[in-house]
Amino acid sequence: MAKELESRLENRRIKPTAMRLLVLDFLVKQSSAVSLTDIENAFEKADRVTLYRTLKTFEDHALLHTINDGSGATKYALCQEGCECNYPGDIHLHFFCENCQRTFCLPKVKLPAMTMPDKFNLKYVSLVGRGTCDSCKPDIAISLH
Repeated sequence: MAKELESRLENRRIKPTAMRLLVLDFLVKQSSAVSLTDIENAFEKADRVTLYRTLKTFEDHALLHTINDGSGATKYALCQEGCECNYPGDIHLHFFCENCQRTFCLPKVKLPAMTMPDKFNLKYVSLVGRGTCDSCKPDIAISLH
């Protein structure tokens, strides 16, 4: 697994340091986007600034992208292989579960490109759906008596 993580960093022209490998390993294991606080809690002895710089490096090299889901905390999610995290190349929906407060990246739910007036230079589009995720929605039992 360590070689795969190193390779993933090197493919994005990121020098694989011990902290970067640890953070990447943590992110790979997540099923939803995470905040800086979530990452800090996982690495109690790591410096907040070091963690933030690691995330910023990952974002600058299109290894992850940020999500503003309306919760007040920026969330981070790994990019899919081949993604460059640019407009209009990768515009997808994010989903915020109002029950468990998790944010999910839905890369298969693509959003259409938008035509902007000439005086605007669109760099980023964010669309967040809100509702209840599959883990939180109540099971509906149907009785056939």
